[in-house]
Amino acid sequence: MSVKDLTILGCSSQQPTRRRNHGAYLLRWNDEGFLFDPGEGTQRQFIFANIAPTCVTRIFISHFHGDHCLGFGSMLMRLNLDKVTHPIHCYYPASGKIYFDRLRYSSIYHENINVVEHPIASQGVVQEDEDFIIEAMFLNHGVDNLAYRISETDKRKFNKEKLEALGVKGMLMKRLIEDGIIEVNNKIIHIEDVSAMRKGDVFAIVIDTKFCKNAIDISKDATLLLCESTYLEGERELAQKYKHMTAKEAATVAKQAGVNQLILTHFSARYLDLTPFEVEARAIFPNTEVADDLKKFHLSPSNIS
Repeated sequence: MSVKDLTILGCSSQQPTRRRNHGAYLLRWNDEGFLFDPGEGTQRQFIFANIAPTCVTRIFISHFHGDHCLGFGSMLMRLNLDKVTHPIHCYYPASGKIYFDRLRYSSIYHENINVVEHPIASQGVVQEDEDFIIEAMFLNHGVDNLAYRISETDKRKFNKEKLEALGVKGMLMKRLIEDGIIEVNNKIIHIEDVSAMRKGDVFAIVIDTKFCKNAIDISKDATLLLCESTYLEGERELAQKYKHMTAKEAATVAKQAGVNQLILTHFSARYLDLTPFEVEARAIFPNTEVADDLKKFHLSPSNIS
């Protein structure tokens, strides 16, 4: 069964609140589980979300400020305890290697899992396989900090009704996929006659940055953009001082990038009510939602649970 959903495990910024945990975001995509910026308490949030941590196959760290990585070590230990057999790919800024190692080996345990490191020193395509293209770009936060883009490769979608009407099945179907053309009942059938390419979905995550061009570029035409909006416009000076964005700026990124849907997150603890974030952003980019702990978004237009 196809699964494409984003679970907000936490949406606070540096300081957690009674209702909002340190940030952490799980993107489940078919057989993959992409975990972004596991802050303190992430392992426990999996329990509240009723999701098994063993679904995690890749962990992404944008930068090594504590609220974005303090849960990393405990997540590795949990996966080790659960005896996962699949590799755990870990992506992070190469300049933060010392912090990565400190978190990974912060306590005593016998490591059985296969951790595959991907230290990123330059932006661009980080990894590519038959299912996904992973890209990273540096943001403007005063330390090396990465935005990530996960693009699903384009897939061919066959028209079942056309195939049945033409009698294409079994070995004929295999030949059509391999050769792109077959003959059935003296009729030439091209693969394009019974199928079309489906453009893959795109997820982008932009966390902890001032408004910058790279935030727009990494988000270009994304199906879903998860973007920090630490402050409201009323605290714009604080946003500038600490190199963060306001809800208005996050919405501007979404609008200029031409994304389908925007999810706001990484809220300062000073805000108890998040409704003003939604109002401020929707004035610029209407298809905006506000993250909340344990809220789930599907990687399709306006599908929330």
